[in-house]
Amino acid sequence: MAEESSGLTGLMYEMGLLKRYKRTGWLVAGVRDPESIADHSFRTAVIASVITALEGGDPERAAFMSLFHDTQETRISDIHHLGKLYLKAMPNQEVTAEQVRGVPPVVAQMVGGAVGEYEEQATLEAVCARDADKLECLIQAIEYREQGHQNIQPWIDSSLAALQTASAKRLADEALATNSLEWVRRVLNGG
Repeated sequence: MAEESSGLTGLMYEMGLLKRYKRTGWLVAGVRDPESIADHSFRTAVIASVITALEGGDPERAAFMSLFHDTQETRISDIHHLGKLYLKAMPNQEVTAEQVRGVPPVVAQMVGGAVGEYEEQATLEAVCARDADKLECLIQAIEYREQGHQNIQPWIDSSLAALQTASAKRLADEALATNSLEWVRRVLNGG
């Protein structure tokens, strides 16, 4: 039991690295202080729950997968697409299996199952979670563009092209047609 507690505590500390590790693609785009991987995963989970509810699936499952979809980056970092031309990382399921080694089997199965389902893309919830990942990137790109960063259009284009669900496409169209503070104006105007 002490070994399992040690393994779980180590996993919790390891996941904390995601709060410090930055998303590297934004560095390539010229963003000096980009969002962390944890920042990205949080909003991805929120978006996944919304998209999945709209698509008629289980929003909790999609949000759960989204929380774990990039946890492997504690070990392999956030490799930008340019880097992937030169580097070959282990599959995410294998990295996750290494991460959960030494934790109680029920926890290892929970985390490994979420990552496996996300990577296999065989369920509606997994498709919605992947769409949420892409939509979050698109929204973040819009926010960075509004802050004056000019090199982010490729992130918008690739994110938009990757969306599969009607709900994600509809939300992307709306995000592209408004600005990131439109919601504040609506609240202040009583709507």
